[in-house]
Amino acid sequence: MNTTTAAALATIPAAIGAAFAGGIYAGIMRGVDGAPDQHLVLLPGAAEDVSWEAAGEWAKAEGGELPTRREQRLLFINLKDQFEEDWYWSSEQAGPSGAWFQGFLNGTQNGNHRSYEGRARAVRRLPI
Repeated sequence: MNTTTAAALATIPAAIGAAFAGGIYAGIMRGVDGAPDQHLVLLPGAAEDVSWEAAGEWAKAEGGELPTRREQRLLFINLKDQFEEDWYWSSEQAGPSGAWFQGFLNGTQNGNHRSYEGRARAVRRLPI
């Protein structure tokens, strides 16, 4: 664990939506398949009109990753007001040429062709 991560973990915010670790605290994601639980942080900024591949590259350049579908669901529940009422790419593929997205108008998740242009947000995960 590096010094920045240790310092961030020592100051966990008390509230969802608080400034935390260079972004906005979204809550705790339960680990799956034996992985540890993680704090989820929504990073500032957004990409518009990007393909799925370009969205992933943008998220890495921002110091994060595209959120998983599970993480997007938590973001919709806890931080919906931080998103435009549009759809955002997830990190997960949907078949050989598609990828999943989260709609931030009504909460739907569905797949689109990876060449379609949509929005993207980046997240950071901090292990607990």
